[in-house]
This record gives sequence, structure tokens and C-alpha cells, in this order.
Amino acid sequence: MTVPVIKVKDLVVEYRSSAGTIRAVDRLNLTILAGEVYALLGENGAGKTSTVEVIEGHRPRYSGAVQVLGIDPATSGAVRRELRDQIGIVLQTSGVEPEITPREALKLFSSAYRSPRPVSEVIELTDLRDFADQRIGTLSGGQRRRLDLAVAVIGRPKVLFLDEPTTGFDPSARRKAWDLISQLRVDGTTILLTTHYLDEAEYLADRVGMMSKGRMLVEGSPGDLQQAHGQSVMSVKISESDSLGQQELETGVELALNAIPHQASWMGHRLEITTSDTTGVLERLASWAASESLSLSDWSIERPSLEQVFLDLNADDDRGGADD
Repeated sequence: MTVPVIKVKDLVVEYRSSAGTIRAVDRLNLTILAGEVYALLGENGAGKTSTVEVIEGHRPRYSGAVQVLGIDPATSGAVRRELRDQIGIVLQTSGVEPEITPREALKLFSSAYRSPRPVSEVIELTDLRDFADQRIGTLSGGQRRRLDLAVAVIGRPKVLFLDEPTTGFDPSARRKAWDLISQLRVDGTTILLTTHYLDEAEYLADRVGMMSKGRMLVEGSPGDLQQAHGQSVMSVKISESDSLGQQELETGVELALNAIPHQASWMGHRLEITTSDTTGVLERLASWAASESLSLSDWSIERPSLEQVFLDLNADDDRGGADD
């Protein structure tokens, strides 16, 4: 049985000021299994950064329980040192000294771990070779993000936290970073990813959690979420008929799909339908076509992207679909 590596139960994070108290995370529950890539998504202010910072041990919590590799990240002393030796972190902003080189930085950070990867290996893994000996202050934003990723993996972490890891990457560098993350997963690393690139989460994540207003809206694999939420686009060619003109075809489709939420558009005899009930549409259209002696051909069904699911769920929540 796959064991939980990260466990969060009833997590509450609050920020207090003279203006009052803001609850950034509201009784959140989260479990991430060994070797899993889990993408935590949410709009700005959803609470995902506060959640990740508590799990990393960088922010105190108001209440709730958190464990990483069986250790509370808020623990101090030798136990916390044991945990730090087993995790890697890519923060949103780089904190590496700009006057040294990437090679020097990796040598420095490798000394903090008991069993680090060789510096030369990490340079190759993260595609740093062309600027490994330049001063960090002269590097581009994308090059610095590659260094951030290199620093995070040099200690052979069992758990890797990636906060917007490919910001500033060109398409080629981004794809190489995805390949590295996928390889780390194959090697058994558990990865918690936050990203605003929904295609990145769709490509990399085994499971996705979508947060809004400090709470978990929905959770599941990208495929399951795409199937359960959002709308698919179906396209089909309807054979010409001597007895039915275009107007009759359009009227017949609307009558057949009565009570099924959908949007239909026509290009000649080709019909495109946007709907969340693909099974119902398939059954109704097939039955109607048979009754009119029409044939349906060239079917295609394109499920919604993870980005569309994200936008639809957040729109529903803004309209009151979830508790405030």
C-alpha cells in the first residue's frame, strides 16, 4: 500500500492586523502519497501559498495538524534537521548570492546534505552547463530559475516543493524541466507543485487540488476532473436528407436534445455541440438520427482542458457555489 508522505488535517492559517483577522486557509485537509506529483492550484489569494509555506515549515499555523515524512515541520532541533535533509524547495523568488557562480552555489548547498548528488550531474540535469561559471547576477530570469531547481534537487530530496518552477522559461527549457520532474517522480520523489500554467499541471500531476477562499474546491486526477467538470466539445457530420432541409435538421436536433444543457452550432451539415452531458447527447442524437433515417459520421469529442475546468469551478464559486 502506498503510504502518505504529506498529511494535512483541519489546517487553519490566519493573518491578524489592526484592521482585523483574515483567514487565509480554512480547515483544509490534504493527503499526498509517496511518489506522487500533486498540483495545488488556485487564484491569487486562494490560500495555496500559505498552505505550502506551512507544510514547508516556513509559516506558523493557527490550528490543525501537519506531517511531512511523519514529522511535524514546525518541530525544532534535531528532528527538524532530519526533515530538512530530506526535502528540496524551489521558492517563487531566488535567494542565491548574485556574486558567485552556479557551480559555486551548488558546491555550497551540497555541503548541507548528507548524500548530495554530484555537482556536475546536477548541472547536466538542469541544463546549466553553458553558464555554470558565470556570475549569478548576470543571468536571465529563466536561467536563475534553472539554478533554483538545481539547488532544490542537489540533496536527493524525498519530497520536493516546486513553487512556480518554470516561470520565465522559454518553451524548450520548460519542456526539459518537465522531463526532469517526471524523471524525479519515476525515481520515487514526492512532489508538491504550485503553478499558474494549467497545461503544466495537466501534463505533470497525478492528482490536482483546486483551492478557493482557503478551502479545497475539488480534488482528483486531471482526467477525472476534466470528465466530471467543465464542458466537452462534440462534433459530428449528419448525412444530407432529401426530406429534411437545414432548418428542419436544426429544429430536430434542438427537440432531440430537449432538457440537456448544450450549445449547438452548424457548419453546413456538420454539427458542433458544447455540453457537460456527452453521454446524454450521444444517446439522444443517435436515437433521433435513426428515427429520421439519417447517418452520423466523423464523430469527435474533445474534453475540456484543465484550464477550462479551473475557470468554470472558480466562476461557480464566485457565484456562491461554495460556502464563503
